[in-house]
Formats: sequence, C-alpha cells, structure tokens
Amino acid sequence: MGEPVPSLTLGGRSFGREEFFVIAGPCVLESLELASQVAERLAEAAASLDIPLIFKSSFDKANRTSVTSFRGPGLEQGLEWLERIKEQTGLPVISDIHSPEQAAPAARVLDVLQIPAFLCRQTDLLVAAGETMKPVNVKKGQFMAPHDVGPIIAKVQSTGNPQVWLTERGSSFGYNNLVVDMRSIGVMRGFGVPVVFDATHSVQLPGGLGASSGGDRAHAPALARAAVAAGADAVFIETHPDPEHALCDGPNSLPLDRAAALLKQLKAIHALVREETA
Repeated sequence: MGEPVPSLTLGGRSFGREEFFVIAGPCVLESLELASQVAERLAEAAASLDIPLIFKSSFDKANRTSVTSFRGPGLEQGLEWLERIKEQTGLPVISDIHSPEQAAPAARVLDVLQIPAFLCRQTDLLVAAGETMKPVNVKKGQFMAPHDVGPIIAKVQSTGNPQVWLTERGSSFGYNNLVVDMRSIGVMRGFGVPVVFDATHSVQLPGGLGASSGGDRAHAPALARAAVAAGADAVFIETHPDPEHALCDGPNSLPLDRAAALLKQLKAIHALVREETA
C-alpha cells in the first residue's frame, strides 16, 4: 500500500502524520465579515494551543439539496475573500473545487484544494487538482468502502503530485442517515496518506429536512474524539458563531465558542495515541 508520505509545510507549520492539525471554518462564505470573524477566533485558539490550523470555507456549495439554497459568493469573489483572510490571519486556506476549470485559478489562492465527497471518483477533476502541485484533500464518498480509495490516490499522484489527504465523512446508512466506521481510518492510513476525520459532516442527515439537510451536532465532539483515538491525523470541523442561523449546514455545525475546548481535548488524545504507538 506504499510508504507514508512526508509532512508538508504551510505557513511555517507541519501538516501530516507527525503533528495533529485541524481544518475548520464555516461551511460556506456567507460574508467577508463573518468569515474573518471566525478565522480570527480560530487563529487565536490554534495559536494558544500550538495547533496547526487551516481555515476552510466554500466559495460555492454546488451540491445543495435545493436550487434555492444559498451557495456562496462564487469563485472570483470567494477567492478574493479567502486571500484577504490569509493576509489578515496568516492562516493557510482550503476550499472545494467542483470542476477541472476551477483548479488552476483556485490554486493561485488556496493552499490546499478539496474534492467534495460526491465528486471523489471524477478523474478529470482529480487530475486537474493534482496538476496544480498543491496538496489535495479528497473527501471519501458516502458510497465508498475505505479499501477502495487506492485508485483515487493514484489519479492524483499520476500527475507527479504526492500530496494527497483523505477525509472520512461517514457512510450512507439507509435513507437520510450516516454512520461512521472507525476502522476506515486505519484502512485508509494504510495507503500511506494522512487521514482527516470530518466530525461535523459525519453527523449530517442528508436531505433529512426535505429541501435541505439536517443534522445533530451534539454527537460531533464524541465522534471527533473517537476518530483521533482511532488514529486520525487531523480533524475537520465546520463551526459558526450562530449555527441556528447559518446559511448552510447549521444543524451539524459546532458553535464557535465550543471549538477551542474541543481542539484542546483532541490534541491531548492525539499525543497519547502517538505515544502509545511509537
């Protein structure tokens, strides 16, 4: 299954298997002001805990349940906002791309490109992301078994780009429900790439509200702790200062004022697990 890839350095910090890191932010860019507020709070928390953190927010949520759902500011304005947030906070940034044509312009701003779960097998998209030579975080589809991710990794690495991360975000369990098999973290790490656990999308109820997805954020912290204990290299958390009024994924988003305490716990668990397996 290959040897582990080396960690990469973003903003002077190491991101990979050696040091626990976090991807966090609001699901979608609702406004520059809100995104900046969240990024600044996350940057302060990460600095106080000495945790490498990548700010995440989508410039476009192309797979919303309803055609009337808020999608974000779009590629051009969204990248402009993310660039300003990078300058203000010093945090690296990540966002989703949905088509091969978005890869090159997105890579001029983004430090990491993310492939949405529903698009994780799209060859042209994976190759275009790989060709940017930026790290590529691929979210494993809800419909995929963890031992089937090898071809996904190979598509990105066929470009000569070795920097691939995989994200576990739960698997379809009947209708409008997801379940997390913690064994998948070890299986995917066996392919020699860092594995991220998406704690908030894993508690989503896809399409569960009819015209939008539901969720139960109460379970996200426990799943995050379990995933790090199971060997996850990083955790992905969507967080918002007012989840009840978020324009996307509010039901499964972690309240921003609870983020720092959870990150402290996760770092401690990661250190304990790595100590025991060293």
